[in-house]
Amino acid sequence: MSKDLLHGREIIIEFRPVGAVVKVSAMDTQSLTEISVQGPASAGEEILKRNALKRLEYVLKKKGLI
Repeated sequence: MSKDLLHGREIIIEFRPVGAVVKVSAMDTQSLTEISVQGPASAGEEILKRNALKRLEYVLKKKGLI
Protein backbone atom coordinates (compact mmCIF):
# COMPACT_ATOMS: atom_id res chain seq x y z
CA MET A 1 0.00 0.00 0.00
CA SER A 2 1.00 3.62 -0.51
CA LYS A 3 1.80 4.34 3.11
CA ASP A 4 4.42 1.57 3.21
CA LEU A 5 6.33 2.68 0.09
CA LEU A 6 5.95 6.38 0.81
CA HIS A 7 6.72 5.96 4.54
CA GLY A 8 9.36 8.43 5.70
CA ARG A 9 8.96 10.69 2.65
CA GLU A 10 7.59 14.21 3.00
CA ILE A 11 4.54 14.62 0.75
CA ILE A 12 2.80 17.96 0.23
CA ILE A 13 -0.89 17.66 -0.70
CA GLU A 14 -3.04 20.49 -2.00
CA PHE A 15 -6.82 20.46 -2.62
CA ARG A 16 -8.21 22.97 -5.12
CA PRO A 17 -11.99 23.02 -5.77
CA VAL A 18 -13.00 23.82 -9.35
CA GLY A 19 -16.78 23.84 -9.49
CA ALA A 20 -18.10 20.35 -8.72
CA VAL A 21 -14.61 18.88 -9.10
CA VAL A 22 -11.61 18.97 -6.78
CA LYS A 23 -8.07 18.97 -8.18
CA VAL A 24 -5.62 17.29 -5.82
CA SER A 25 -1.88 17.83 -6.25
CA ALA A 26 0.71 15.76 -4.40
CA MET A 27 4.44 16.45 -4.40
CA ASP A 28 7.30 14.34 -3.08
CA THR A 29 9.79 16.86 -1.66
CA GLN A 30 12.75 14.49 -1.91
CA SER A 31 12.55 13.93 -5.68
CA LEU A 32 10.48 17.06 -6.51
CA THR A 33 8.00 14.82 -8.35
CA GLU A 34 4.49 16.26 -8.57
CA ILE A 35 1.25 14.69 -9.77
CA SER A 36 -2.36 15.81 -9.89
CA VAL A 37 -5.66 13.98 -9.99
CA GLN A 38 -9.24 15.15 -10.19
CA GLY A 39 -12.38 13.81 -8.62
CA PRO A 40 -15.89 14.82 -7.67
CA ALA A 41 -16.16 17.05 -4.61
CA SER A 42 -18.72 14.61 -3.23
CA ALA A 43 -16.06 11.83 -3.06
CA GLY A 44 -14.61 13.21 0.15
CA GLU A 45 -11.14 14.40 1.07
CA GLU A 46 -9.83 11.03 2.29
CA ILE A 47 -10.65 9.19 -0.96
CA LEU A 48 -9.18 11.96 -3.10
CA LYS A 49 -6.03 11.99 -0.96
CA ARG A 50 -5.70 8.20 -1.24
CA ASN A 51 -6.05 8.35 -5.04
CA ALA A 52 -3.41 11.08 -5.27
CA LEU A 53 -0.98 9.09 -3.11
CA LYS A 54 -1.53 5.97 -5.23
CA ARG A 55 -0.78 7.92 -8.39
CA LEU A 56 2.32 9.50 -6.85
CA GLU A 57 3.51 6.03 -5.80
CA TYR A 58 2.94 4.77 -9.37
CA VAL A 59 4.92 7.65 -10.90
CA LEU A 60 7.79 7.25 -8.44
CA LYS A 61 7.94 3.50 -9.18
CA LYS A 62 7.90 4.19 -12.92
CA LYS A 63 10.82 6.62 -12.55
CA GLY A 64 12.69 4.08 -10.41
CA LEU A 65 12.78 6.35 -7.37
CA ILE A 66 11.16 3.84 -4.98
